[in-house]
Amino acid sequence: MLNFVLCDDNRNILNRLEKMLESIFINNNLSGQVVFSTTNPDNFLAYIKNHPFDIVILDIDLKSNLSGMDLANIIRKRNKKAYIIFTTAHLEYMMVAYKYKTFDFLAKPITIERLKETIDRLFEDISDETNSFFKFGKRKEYINTNNIYFIQKQGKKAIFKTLNKDLELYSSFSNILNHLPKNFVRCHKSYIVNLNKISYIKSNNTIAFNEDLDGQCYIGPKYEHLL
Repeated sequence: MLNFVLCDDNRNILNRLEKMLESIFINNNLSGQVVFSTTNPDNFLAYIKNHPFDIVILDIDLKSNLSGMDLANIIRKRNKKAYIIFTTAHLEYMMVAYKYKTFDFLAKPITIERLKETIDRLFEDISDETNSFFKFGKRKEYINTNNIYFIQKQGKKAIFKTLNKDLELYSSFSNILNHLPKNFVRCHKSYIVNLNKISYIKSNNTIAFNEDLDGQCYIGPKYEHLL
């Protein structure tokens, strides 16, 4: 599931944008959700500091001491891979906005047809980003690999543990590892762990993460040398 975060100074525009996005997700069977929207740039920054996100849609002129480009600059310092989409009624900002590795630029008023074109291209682009996003089988469902803490084998199912929820997939560990970046290693016959999420190893050979998660991730004796 891809997480979208929105910021625009006009609440009516935000509400309309949310409804258009939800309609596009549902009608095209796309795994996306709007997890946060705000008219306040400070609230936006507070949210992205503490929550996972994949795509941000920013109005450039926020009628605040912070512009959409200021927010994009902050995002880029923290996250090189997030997708940034700008919206504005001021076309003269377009060329300047692309310096922030902008995925697209939507002129206001935004139509659902134009927005759908952008979302379709975005999902196509993500499908090619094999190191950054994991695709669940033939479904149009993706997860940012940075959001995965560990993967647990339960029978024929693999349970992907994230901060917000668990995701399930019927697949072998060998196949899953072939589609994950190198910071994922097998640490137990029933567990794969994201090395970037490990805080420390407990004395009982369980892994402590930098966030509280539901469930435990264990280290098997034959895998200790990999960590």
